[in-house]
Amino acid sequence: MADNSDLDSLPQATVVPRQQRRRISVVWIIPILAALVAIGIAIQRVLSEGPTITLVFKGAEGVEAGKTFIKYKDVNIGQVTAVELADDYTKVQVTAKIAKSAAGLMVEDAKFWVVEPRITLSGVSGLGTLISGNYIGFQAGQSAKQQRRFTGLEVPPIITDGQPGRQFLLKAEDLGSLGIGSPIYYRRLQVGQVVAYELAGDGKAVGIKVFVNAPYDQYVNPGTRFWNASGLDVSLGAGGVDVRTQSVIALLAGGLAFDTPAFAPKAEPAAADTVFTLYTDRSTAMKQPESIAANYVLYFNESLRGLSVGAPVTLLGLTAGEVTDVGLEIDPVTANIRGRVELVSFPERLVARLSQKQAAVGASIEHSEQTRRALFQKLVEQRALRAQLRSGNLLTGQLYVAFDFFPNAPPAKIDWSRTPPELPVVASTLPDLEAKLTGILAKLDKLPYEAIGKDLTKTLATLDQMLKDADKVVNHLDGVMPEVKSTLEALHGTVGAAEGVLKSTNATLVGKDAPGQQELRDALQEVTRAARSLRTLTDYLERHPEALIRGKTGEKP
Repeated sequence: MADNSDLDSLPQATVVPRQQRRRISVVWIIPILAALVAIGIAIQRVLSEGPTITLVFKGAEGVEAGKTFIKYKDVNIGQVTAVELADDYTKVQVTAKIAKSAAGLMVEDAKFWVVEPRITLSGVSGLGTLISGNYIGFQAGQSAKQQRRFTGLEVPPIITDGQPGRQFLLKAEDLGSLGIGSPIYYRRLQVGQVVAYELAGDGKAVGIKVFVNAPYDQYVNPGTRFWNASGLDVSLGAGGVDVRTQSVIALLAGGLAFDTPAFAPKAEPAAADTVFTLYTDRSTAMKQPESIAANYVLYFNESLRGLSVGAPVTLLGLTAGEVTDVGLEIDPVTANIRGRVELVSFPERLVARLSQKQAAVGASIEHSEQTRRALFQKLVEQRALRAQLRSGNLLTGQLYVAFDFFPNAPPAKIDWSRTPPELPVVASTLPDLEAKLTGILAKLDKLPYEAIGKDLTKTLATLDQMLKDADKVVNHLDGVMPEVKSTLEALHGTVGAAEGVLKSTNATLVGKDAPGQQELRDALQEVTRAARSLRTLTDYLERHPEALIRGKTGEKP
């Protein structure tokens, strides 16, 4: 058995804590560094990437994932990452990644659309995509609220942000032939276009948004008038046919025009989004409002066909008003029906026709209703002023109301207690003219056109035969005339020789063999032969006078 002292002399074990023995192996340094680098890259990528947005289109022709970009001011601000059908399968959902620099532009009123080649009557756009391919256009909004899902536009907006000019709103009864992009003209210069339109909430009007480019927007003020200049503006009225158009583009694609009337007060340019009324045509838009107007009524016992609202009312041929209503009046007691025409007169137009010497008279007529009534009463009672329907255009049948003097008209007075006052009228001459034309046409219908035609045919045939006979006579005369011509030529030569003999007689001597005597004998012989030939021809013609027409017997003409 060992001694305990020996056991104590043995070395004792020492307990070392485990943590003091832990060491990091060099092998783990590389994986740890790689993980740190990957985490840094991921963080950097997350921080550098912009938001992901979703665009919804009815169709996405030419849009491809990884190839189609989103551009703003010709700068790429994003790229399409996926194109797929929406959950309801009726639209296309496009997912795009936006650059970090453009993240602040993704607000709720931002607009997106597919840019592709477009050819319309208003112009050509998107030609650059024929080479580069379609891309998604972008227009920044004004809102401060962020958004990540948008509905794409089917038609690109006409005006982009930053373009100088102002937008206005027009109110019209209908859209007509206008469309987005329809031009706007000022003095036949294209200065803007239609950017949008929508139906009013009550469904009774159309709101049209227009944009006028700078610097032409300064010519739009509160007194400016807009009118529809689409296609051909053809008006058929009592004044004739009036045809107007702004340009070929307006003729095909429609358009608008504006101007400020001369009577409008000068004013500062209108503010953006000012509301204007859209008139149907230029004449209506530029019509001067009348501050003084007097209403009257006329009753006619004749047809009012051709008389319409807006027809002019003239005094001695000068425009003094217009027709405001055309209708009928029935007397229930007598069952009499007559035409009723209401009109409005504008004293200012008549006063403007007065000379400067009559300025005081014009001012009294313009501003005093009592003076106007007194003058009208004198014209009706003393000068027999009457209203009459007249034709303004025989081609269209348009009528107008003319006031003129008719000395033979029966006396009349104006009852100013009636509202509106009734003015006296005289019958139109149109019914008499129509009756005369009808009588002429009836007589023309009774003419024996067939018999006249047959007689005319016979007369033409007889005339033709006479012409043929005359031609034969001329041919026969051509056969006889050479003989007459030769005889006359021989006689002419003989007379000439005799004249020469007479001239030389003074210089010749008397003698049988003298030269003058010999020439005289020769001349007398020629005269004798010519006379004999002429006598022979005369005798022959006396026995055969038909030879002048038929020629000599046995000869063919």
